[in-house]
Amino acid sequence: MNKFHKRLCVLIFFVSVISAGVIYFTVDINTLSSLTQFNPLAIIAALISISFGLFLDGLRLVQLVNISNEKISFSQALHVVFGNYFLALLTPGFSGGAIAQVLFLRHAEIPVGKATIIVIVRTILSIMFLIMCMPFIFMHDAGIIPWISDETLMIISSLAFLFILMLIWCFKHNYLDYLVIKFVRRLSYKKAKAFLSFYRDNKLAIKLLLASPLKMLKVYITSGLSLLFIYAIVPILMFSLTDDFDGVLAMGRMIILNILLYFSPTPGGSGIAEGGFILLFNSMLPEGTVGIVAVTWRLIAEYIPFLIGFYYTIKVFGRDFLNKPLIK
Repeated sequence: MNKFHKRLCVLIFFVSVISAGVIYFTVDINTLSSLTQFNPLAIIAALISISFGLFLDGLRLVQLVNISNEKISFSQALHVVFGNYFLALLTPGFSGGAIAQVLFLRHAEIPVGKATIIVIVRTILSIMFLIMCMPFIFMHDAGIIPWISDETLMIISSLAFLFILMLIWCFKHNYLDYLVIKFVRRLSYKKAKAFLSFYRDNKLAIKLLLASPLKMLKVYITSGLSLLFIYAIVPILMFSLTDDFDGVLAMGRMIILNILLYFSPTPGGSGIAEGGFILLFNSMLPEGTVGIVAVTWRLIAEYIPFLIGFYYTIKVFGRDFLNKPLIK
């Protein structure tokens, strides 16, 4: 059994154990009576919502590639999007997702340098949108983190957004070059080379962000809408179980959860996603249903796109691709 198949078997076992455990430890005597209110049409609505979100994700990628003076078809953009889901779920911290995007962009005849920059910009725009939402979430969702005051959370999130803007400004004017050179002189040659490559790619990504402000604003708005449609799966599922819930509150908590998943050390955030979901949504759902909703959300938002990405990876790169090392 090669490395890929071992990794895939471990993933299937890991996801199955987590899903079964989440349901087992959250169901109770009230589960069946609560589920009688569930409207099966919610599954169709959730699938439509994520489909539209993924469509917008592909559209923003086409827009980004056009800004970089390259061309990519919408079909090729979807390959990138689903390939991201496939390898992100096989590797810790979504590292494989970034590699998958570069591989599919290269297959679409985008130079590797530009492909790397496009992937970085795509990630920056998503994180910027989520962080921008944070102050509004904390104003609406008082006491979401019990041990930190809402005022402190608003200050932290606002400072984080300002820090990103300041970092962009410093990259634009080359103010960090001197500090970076001073820093890499303390590193070994191999580490210095890797860090300089990382710094250069991010610097070029920022310059691409600033190259066409109006076009990039359009991509930014498309990014935000894409994320909101994908996150809307949970409010849709909740609405099918109870009328007594706050949709804005649910979306806000989904944004907080997904920010944490960007930095998750587990493949695709497995385990952390389900645990965080139970923590944030247990009080908002009918008794005994939070685990079932968590697993359904992961199935629609992660595992189905994963399978589609699996199919596209084999279709585009062939079966031999799966026998090669996942990350060189």
